[in-house]
Amino acid sequence: MKLLLVEDESKFSESLSHLLRKNGFVVDTALDGQTGLEMACTGIYDIIILDRVLPYQDGVSLLREFRSLGHDTPVIFLTAKDSPEDRAEGLDAGADDYLVKPFFSVELLARLKALTRRRGKTLTENVLTADDLVLNPMRCQVIKGNKVIQLTLKESQLLEVLIRNYGNVVTKELIIQKVWGYFSEAEFTTVNLYIHYLRKKLNLSNLKTVWGVGYYLHKEKDSSLTAN
Repeated sequence: MKLLLVEDESKFSESLSHLLRKNGFVVDTALDGQTGLEMACTGIYDIIILDRVLPYQDGVSLLREFRSLGHDTPVIFLTAKDSPEDRAEGLDAGADDYLVKPFFSVELLARLKALTRRRGKTLTENVLTADDLVLNPMRCQVIKGNKVIQLTLKESQLLEVLIRNYGNVVTKELIIQKVWGYFSEAEFTTVNLYIHYLRKKLNLSNLKTVWGVGYYLHKEKDSSLTAN
């Protein structure tokens, strides 16, 4: 699950990012409103956590502009502004939820899980299935037949992206953004290497390559694309 955190307090941003990553999220961060809006508009994020008080562009105006551009990504405000008027303004601007600092981490994680359920997506503890694969992203485990196979975090995140886009080609660019992050220096060779790891660990004959583009999972009988 890919998350954008827009928060200008760097130490808080680092500690919260660490918490979220420990709970299975891929996290990108932005330290000001203008950068946050630019990153949010890429459309690669499943959820956005947004502070209200930000340099260059405040959170409320950022969200209004984001919604005016037609984006429907779930957004939760995480802010110290806690009056009823503040909450109403944030929700009216297009926020899906509003949580006041200080907060309990278990509550934030529960609210994030609720946001993904509303969009019909599964999160962390829920399993994902495709053909004979059952992936538990939280545990980085795959059940295939009678075998339980342990994956690394990156392997699990890569497989999650492929399963969520089952039957559709996922470009290498999108894989890098989803698994390694918006500012990552990961290269296409890194993606190729982790695809190799998945094929070897899981014996995935239905994990196909579209040369020069990316990869996709499909049913064994599907041979409609030029594949490896």
